[in-house]
Amino acid sequence: MFFVNDAYLQGLIAEDLPYLDLTTHLLDIDGTPGRIRYYTREECVLCGSEEAARILVMLGAQVMDYKPSGERLNAGDTFLEATGAAGALHAAWKVCLNILDHYSAVATKAARVVEAAQAAKPGLPILTTRKSMPGTKPLMTKAVMTGGAVPHRLGLSETVLLFDNHTAFIGGFEGLLQRLPAIKAQACEKKVFVEADAEQALALLGHGASLDDGADPSSPAGPLVDGIQFDKLSPEVLSVLVPRLRSLDTRVTLIAAGGINENNVADYARTGVDGLATTALFTAKPLDMSARIEAVEEH
Repeated sequence: MFFVNDAYLQGLIAEDLPYLDLTTHLLDIDGTPGRIRYYTREECVLCGSEEAARILVMLGAQVMDYKPSGERLNAGDTFLEATGAAGALHAAWKVCLNILDHYSAVATKAARVVEAAQAAKPGLPILTTRKSMPGTKPLMTKAVMTGGAVPHRLGLSETVLLFDNHTAFIGGFEGLLQRLPAIKAQACEKKVFVEADAEQALALLGHGASLDDGADPSSPAGPLVDGIQFDKLSPEVLSVLVPRLRSLDTRVTLIAAGGINENNVADYARTGVDGLATTALFTAKPLDMSARIEAVEEH
């Protein structure tokens, strides 16, 4: 189960319905009974139906049926149906549709990228970054997970991930090497990752020699980190680098990041890294979904 709290959903309602629906009020149809059906014009992986159903209930409608997130839909499929007063149905209409067509698009794109990567390397995880649109994290995270991807980091309080921006304050990379044992000891229950280039990666594995001079595969001190992230290295470079690093130590997780998308994900998957971090999933074009609202006779 993925949890999205009521306060977040109420905030989405308030964006579209700050006071009242002036149109239904002027038409004097707020209390007229009706039905709403949501459907898709495209094949997709559905996401957000649970949240849409909760919004309908919050606004006073009764949900008759819905398909769960993760369901694969064909063009023309109806996936959510509710009844209630016309005022409630119109208030929920676009709030729910915006959730459904945006986040189903992300889930669908995520599924395509995961499938392409895992066709090249079975089981390879696709990891999403923190670079999503502000304010969208709850549903964006659900969407990428619905499509089979995994959040790389949900926030700064999780994995320790060190960049050049950090090492600039502690004496650069050499200063980092001195501080890493203490960092790992202090955050003993956390994973420590460093973004590094090829030569820095060797040092992080506990080897002082260069990649080209035949370093001894045995490293008495062991690796200084749990993982290394490579940013914007090409698949061609990684295809050479990753096996070389594996020959020195197999304990460190290797992640490729930067510029990974649907078009090149298979090439990156074949490099042998343990995971691919990408922002590309967050920019999926909204799907062509719609809703029909109709009046129903009172019994």
